[in-house]
Amino acid sequence: MTNLPSLRQLGYLVALSQRLNFTQAAQDCFVTQSTLSAGIMELESTLNARLVERERHRVVMTDLGLQIVERAQALLAAAEDLAQTAARAADPLAGMLRLGVIPTIAPFLLPTVLPEMRKRHPALQFALREDLSANLLSRLENGQLDFALIALPFELGNLMSRELFNEELWLVSPPGKKQPKRQSIANLDSEQLLLLEEGHCLRGHTLSGCGLTPRSSHAPEATSLFTLVQMIEEGMGIGLLPEMTLRAGLLKNSTLIAQPFSAPAPKRGIALVARASTSRHEAFDQLCEVIVAQHSRSQATKLSSLSRRKNTPQK
Repeated sequence: MTNLPSLRQLGYLVALSQRLNFTQAAQDCFVTQSTLSAGIMELESTLNARLVERERHRVVMTDLGLQIVERAQALLAAAEDLAQTAARAADPLAGMLRLGVIPTIAPFLLPTVLPEMRKRHPALQFALREDLSANLLSRLENGQLDFALIALPFELGNLMSRELFNEELWLVSPPGKKQPKRQSIANLDSEQLLLLEEGHCLRGHTLSGCGLTPRSSHAPEATSLFTLVQMIEEGMGIGLLPEMTLRAGLLKNSTLIAQPFSAPAPKRGIALVARASTSRHEAFDQLCEVIVAQHSRSQATKLSSLSRRKNTPQK
């Protein structure tokens, strides 16, 4: 029978590939440097292949080593799912659930979703991570997260996803000039359009929704939606905001004007993503159900009239 590497050895290799430093990788694995080094040497012996180039002042992964790391991450994630399946057999809706959420969703949707989840399933706890979509999906694939709540379209690879709802992007601009009740994408002044910085999926959704191509990096960009609103208030331009952010009060106490677009309006889809091997199907279904229910409740607010009443400056 062929000798097989252990999960522990594969874990050492993954940690080393992330740190490229034996001391730091050993600390991440809670072992001594000599233990980690010996484990990787045993792995190389088992596979009869060189995975790491050890130089005096640096560590370099070989091409084969990088390939093994990619496969090892998938194996470790599957092993974690297997262990969780057994651990949660008695109560699949208990314990810690690691949820990643992108910044343009987290502060606007979670304040209503998490209390409802805690009310329905008090034994379920959440560990949250707010990050960009690409980083969240990488952590999801590596077994560091259970689910990720992101916006579509976005490349998901082999991950499992469920689209929960679509929402329109609204035009937000400073007060002062008369605007039509519903703005047309065709009449949008693209030279005035402010965007989030590279890495935020809303940047791509805004550009594609407006039929625009990526612009040069010298244009002003915002690091967050809150910064984007401030930039618009300073008269630097106009921007597109997701509908949920307006319902959550992002423009509260602001004089900015929020307008819907005429059809076809730019949109984004909100989806929950998990590994295909996940053992947490019950939690996945329940979280999807709560998110959809909370979104449906928020739709009861007449956003158009609310926006005009609160955001139009007083004469």
